[in-house]
Amino acid sequence: MIKLIKNVKVYSPDFLGTKDVLILGDKLAGIEDEIKLKVSCMEVEEIDGTGKILTPGFIDSHVHILGGGGEGGFKTRTPEITLTTLTKAGVTTVVGTLGTDGLARDTSALLAKARGLEEEGITSYIYTGAYQVPTPTLTGDVMKDIMSIDKIIGAGEIALSDHRSSQPTFEEFIRLAANVRVAGMLSGKAGIINIHMGDGKSNLAYLNRAVDETEIPISQFLPTHCGRNPELFEESIKYLKRGGYCDFTGADDPDLWEKEYGEVRISKALKRIIDEKICLDNFTFTSDGQGSFPMFNEKNEYIGLGIGKSSCLIEAIRECVFKEDIPLEIALRGLTTNPAKILSLKTKGSIKVGYDADINLLDEKNLEIDTVLALGKVMVRNKKPEVLGTFENI
Repeated sequence: MIKLIKNVKVYSPDFLGTKDVLILGDKLAGIEDEIKLKVSCMEVEEIDGTGKILTPGFIDSHVHILGGGGEGGFKTRTPEITLTTLTKAGVTTVVGTLGTDGLARDTSALLAKARGLEEEGITSYIYTGAYQVPTPTLTGDVMKDIMSIDKIIGAGEIALSDHRSSQPTFEEFIRLAANVRVAGMLSGKAGIINIHMGDGKSNLAYLNRAVDETEIPISQFLPTHCGRNPELFEESIKYLKRGGYCDFTGADDPDLWEKEYGEVRISKALKRIIDEKICLDNFTFTSDGQGSFPMFNEKNEYIGLGIGKSSCLIEAIRECVFKEDIPLEIALRGLTTNPAKILSLKTKGSIKVGYDADINLLDEKNLEIDTVLALGKVMVRNKKPEVLGTFENI
């Protein structure tokens, strides 16, 4: 199938102007001022991009695709993610992770879920391991996991500075990081160690020690939840200035998290990064999707648990643009080129000829997601899913 998107404003994420975009199968085949096709032997689907912005499909690189939670007992375990939870949010590439629970949920089940999502139409990867060190694996060895399993691109989320972590020694943590790095080198993968940052007082101490005391490059670490509280955020700004990577977590209700917990919302975090003239290649945004979050009513009374959703990401982008006056091409980097580079996803995150045809069409006026293509297939059209997960009943 050939698809031709006409007269659309293209962000690669850099602004390229108004273009026509040609898709052949699952790849981007042309980005020109005007593309005219005369094809008699094959059907061409033309999509009108007037009034729309075309961006790369989003990469959500920290999602509990198998479900998360469970820290309040078995009844608080969150369900597995569904395909349209991701596609309606513009997510065409997802990286699955375990969390606190690496026992009742394991790497084998995580891998199976990732393969299921890919069969349903999007691209998926996973981290091996969970909060604990030594971390649970599929083959019994973290290096074998990364080298032997195509979808495993690193290890995580390893918990640090958190009462739920296994309280690893620095030496235990560094040995894990070194093994993940070498396995990544040997297999041509990123070999990233994804690190859950908690509310503990040590903050990024282990990562700064790693940079100061070992030969492991700073590029092997991706700490997440870096806006969790003001103190951690300030440490993260310093870490970014050292050349490190930092991931910032979105929220369905950023006002609540900012008010109740002092969390630094994505839009304010990015504004600070820009104001400090920090490298714009080193930040990412993720949803912590399917993680469990407390909910409160208008009186700030606890009313139960909610579930993190990837839909918070486009809302964060809209806040960046409309509240903080951040250029769209900069905000988009956190969901496109930056995670693609950091995770070594070579055909993802950009609108370029030869790259995967993962595309979002946004309404130009309000930046709401209108149409989503994953590997050239329309998953969402006019804000309604066209492809449902196997067991979904929308």
